[in-house]
Order: sequence, then structure tokens, then C-alpha cells
Amino acid sequence: MTNQKYFIVSILFLMAIISCTDSINESTNEDNNQTEELDISDWSETTHSKSASPNYDIVFPQDKVNRIDIKISSDDWQTMLDDMISKYGTFGSNTGGGPPMMEESSDNPVYVPCSLYFNNIQWYKVGIRFKGNSSLRTSWQKGIWKIPLRLNFDKFEDIYPQINNQRFYGFKELSLSSCYDDKSLIREKVVPEIFRDMGVPAPQTSFCRIYIDYGEGEKYFGLYTIVEIVEDTMIEDQFTETDGNVYKPEGNGASFASNAFNLSYFEKKNNEETDWSDVESLFDALQSEQRINNPAEWENSLEKVFNVNGFLKWLAVNSTIQNWDTYGKMTHNYYLYNDPKNNWLTWIPWDNNEALQSGKMGGAISISCDEVNDNWPLIRYLLDDEEYLQKYKIYLAQVVESAFEPSKMTTKYQYYQSLIREYAIGENGEQAGYTFLSNDSDFDSAILDLIAHVNNRNDAVKNYIN
Repeated sequence: MTNQKYFIVSILFLMAIISCTDSINESTNEDNNQTEELDISDWSETTHSKSASPNYDIVFPQDKVNRIDIKISSDDWQTMLDDMISKYGTFGSNTGGGPPMMEESSDNPVYVPCSLYFNNIQWYKVGIRFKGNSSLRTSWQKGIWKIPLRLNFDKFEDIYPQINNQRFYGFKELSLSSCYDDKSLIREKVVPEIFRDMGVPAPQTSFCRIYIDYGEGEKYFGLYTIVEIVEDTMIEDQFTETDGNVYKPEGNGASFASNAFNLSYFEKKNNEETDWSDVESLFDALQSEQRINNPAEWENSLEKVFNVNGFLKWLAVNSTIQNWDTYGKMTHNYYLYNDPKNNWLTWIPWDNNEALQSGKMGGAISISCDEVNDNWPLIRYLLDDEEYLQKYKIYLAQVVESAFEPSKMTTKYQYYQSLIREYAIGENGEQAGYTFLSNDSDFDSAILDLIAHVNNRNDAVKNYIN
């Protein structure tokens, strides 16, 4: 009888615990639901919905400078700062005479939610983070707040279901380039245009003023370049078929050199369930002994898996305009897209703020590429082939006669100079602590340097071809 009483008491006790737990869970769920409730009164199909087609005219205008305002809570801003301190040390720690700069972090900075405003319309709980490699690290450690940014408009949709598939006029993600180490402020804007004029796929770009309020009032962070994300909308816009693999290679293994090649260096941006056989096929074809024993068959095998003409066009543009911070000198800043239309891996340039100058790290590769060795086989092996070398020279001529023709580029440079001048220098321009300009004259001098550069490169290409 006693055991029966204990049993009944135990059952009643458990029922009470369960009832209490349910009440707590219900209360917690109610609190969570309340937290997730948003007033999304500005939401519309054309501005916020995934169903809307990307509106390039609004997001990437060529004749105006947009303005974007961003509001971040003070706590979330502090989260961003603490994350950066853990990766790169104290802000402004290397302004001169300080400790050596820390190495680049392999981890992306943390995302936090923000409110974004454009043309008096709000976007909700948008994911924002700092981005970049040397541009991020150097700006941070030199104490310059003009830091590159990345936006993801539905990053926090799991927490806030009301923003499910939120878009910015059809765009899910956008990159905000800070124009690091570019006193003209236009390189990142101009270079993709040159590539596209030569038939090389490249992201759309536009100018934008960025204002950020992290609890202390709005601050002008400077003139940025908005850059389209390759795997988000660029593939759909510039290719007829859009479900192929997108890769963003990074690191020594992305050189395609026989002693360094490794698939782990080919980050896949989509189709993660598929294999890397297309990249392997390119490597095998490139490194095949047929290159020496049977060049014609080597060409045929390579062209089955790789858009060779597209790469040679890219190389012709890149060596003409000069860009040291990419393939041939550095193993990054390019994408590969496997176009299902022909099963070709196609080369897509990325991150061009260091272009249009002789460059660092020994400078950009020469027009002849004679100094490029087997560590860069996509350049060396192709230009060692007489047929491909002749095509390369034809494309070089086209570059300086059309896409990078001096009078055309001079007009373009001066147009953009006029368009952005009031937001770059002067009373309404970039301010100390938020700019890479030492003084107002830096901006106009940099434009003159670009004009001189295009004329010099035109002469250099013609001399090489002749």
C-alpha cells in the first residue's frame, strides 16, 4: 500500500513538473515571437521580394551616386569591433611606429543585423559585416574607418521569418568596396567595364555614399563602390544557363601548378552536393603530356573543358591595364563558372581596386608575360603555344583599339571625376579618419595619373605587337 502511495505521489509530481515546463515553454515562445515581430510597412514586391527581377537601373546607375544609410545598434556595433580586435588587434594599432601588422585572418568577420535605408525606404534586419583581405586588415590597423562591407539581405531570416527571402530590388547580397589604396576612387568601378567591353564577364558596379549610425548619430564613411556578387545575380544576368558550378579559388593550390594543385583551394559557392570533377578535368587537360607530344590534341582536350578564348581575352586586358593582385602574381581574385551551355569553365575577374597601375610585390606582369614561369601554367602553357600566342596578340590589339582606347578612357575618367568629385573632396567629401586621401589635390592628381597611364599602356602594347 505504501509503495502504491509513493507511486501515485511520484506521478502527480511528474505531472506538475511537465505542466510547469509547458507553461515556461509557452511563455518563452511568446517572448520569442514578440521579439521576432517586425513592422515591415515599407515592404513591397518590387523593392523587397525575391519574386522581383534585379533592378540594375536603380542599384547600378551609371549617371548618379546613390546614398545608403545604415543603422546598427550600439551593442551590435561593439560585437563587430570585438570580433575585429580578436582577429587584427586594436583599431589603429599601426598608425606609425607601432607593432608589426598581424597576418590576415582566415575567418570572415561576424555578421550583425542592421536597418538599411535607401530612397526613404527601409530594409529590415539586414546582415552586415566587414569584408576584405589586405584592404580590411590595413584599414583597421591604420585607424581608417572606411572599411569594406558586405550586405546579406536575408541573413537573419531564420530568426525573423517576416524577412524571408528579403531582397534589395532583386539582389540578395552586395559588396561595398572601400576603394582601398585608390586615390582616384574609380578603379573598382571602371575595370569591370573594360572587361565587359572586351566580352569578358564581370560584375556590375556603381558609386554610393555610405552613412552609418551606430548609436552616435550618422557618420559619412565615404564614397564606396557597390559591386555585384557573382553567384547571386551576375551569372543569371550574363550567362544563358545558370545552374553550373561557381568557384572562388583562393590560395597556392589555385594556381593550377602541378606541384601545388589542390581541390581544397577551390571554394564552391553553390551546388555543394556535386563534385569537383570539372576543375579536375581542367587540371588534367592543362598538365597533360600531350602539350609536348601532340599540341593539336592538347588544344582540343583543353578547349573541351575550358573557355580558352575567354581566358586569353582576360589576360590581354589584365596585362594591358596592369593588375598585380590576381592570377600571374597572386592566387586569388578570380571566379570560375562552369557554363552548362558548353561545359566550359569560364574565367571571371574579381576585386580590381589595385588595377590600373604598375603595382606592388614586384609589379604587374609584363605584356609579353615572358617572366611568368610554370607556377602559373594557365598563362605559361597557353602563351608557349604558337596558336594561342597569336590569338593573345590579336586580343591585345583589340584592347587598345576599343575597350582601353586612350580617348575613350580619358572621357570616361573625366566623366566619373565630375560625377563623384563633390562626394570625394571638399565640404561634402570624405573626411579625415574615413578616407585614404591625404588632401583634396590627391583626387585630381590620381585622375591625371590614370590618363597618363592609359596612353603609356597603349604605346607599350603597340610596341610589343609590332
